[in-house]
Amino acid sequence: MSIHTIDSITQLDDSPPLTRKRHWHTPWRRTFINAVRIDAVTECQCIDAILDGFDAGRGGFVVTHNLDHLRRLELDPYFASVCAGADLRVADGMPVVWLSRLLDIGLPQRVAGSSLIHTLSYSAAQRGRSVFLLGGTEGTADAAAEVLKRNNPTLKVAGTYFVPFGFEKDPDHLQEIISRLSSAPDIVYVALGSPKQEALIGRLRRHFPRTWFLGVGISFSYVCCKVRQAPIWMQRAGCEWLYRMMQEPRRLARRYLIEGIPFASRLLTRCVAERMKGVGRYVD
Repeated sequence: MSIHTIDSITQLDDSPPLTRKRHWHTPWRRTFINAVRIDAVTECQCIDAILDGFDAGRGGFVVTHNLDHLRRLELDPYFASVCAGADLRVADGMPVVWLSRLLDIGLPQRVAGSSLIHTLSYSAAQRGRSVFLLGGTEGTADAAAEVLKRNNPTLKVAGTYFVPFGFEKDPDHLQEIISRLSSAPDIVYVALGSPKQEALIGRLRRHFPRTWFLGVGISFSYVCCKVRQAPIWMQRAGCEWLYRMMQEPRRLARRYLIEGIPFASRLLTRCVAERMKGVGRYVD
């Protein structure tokens, strides 16, 4: 099985990605699915953790794991090292939640970046915190910012920036991104798709230690309705991937049909075997 690695983005910065142990007490439990740490939090708890981080004067990194992430983490050591440094690792996708329940370590709910961009922005507006929209397809960051601002009139939008195609191959682009973030916004939504967005966050967070970074994938296009999001019932049924593939079959067919389904089948078999052995567990 092949995978697109993110080696090229490592050339943007000679130093390794920032990884660190979580240095504050977490009231929630953690578990492991396919050797990947997942924090057993609700969406509200995720938002509270970010807001509490602000109160303590620290930033962080939230990564939302779906099945494609679990596949990449198994095959790409650099991606795994970047994600290991995340302060919060949550389950984005019902299949991940279902696997946790199969292991008898049920995660409380799906915590998706496409939802957090709305709920976290609402909470940020209530607390007087600022957001920055980085990435997306051309024009979507500006359009999404307008929607978020319209829905949350007190929200402080620190800025938007469309990252040029091929940015990961040009060190000058990293400096431009850092310059654009010079106001040190409280929250940065990074919409570049995985694994590029996580790799970029790994480079940026050392420059902005009090900023929270979230990789949100295609969410800007969802917010401004440039791309239709799957109906709620399809999201709850774990069929969002099918809805997306129907809209972009050329780009997503390989990811879902050739790489995703075989991996999901192997992972399901592995989880069944672990359940029979009683391997599933929480870790404090």
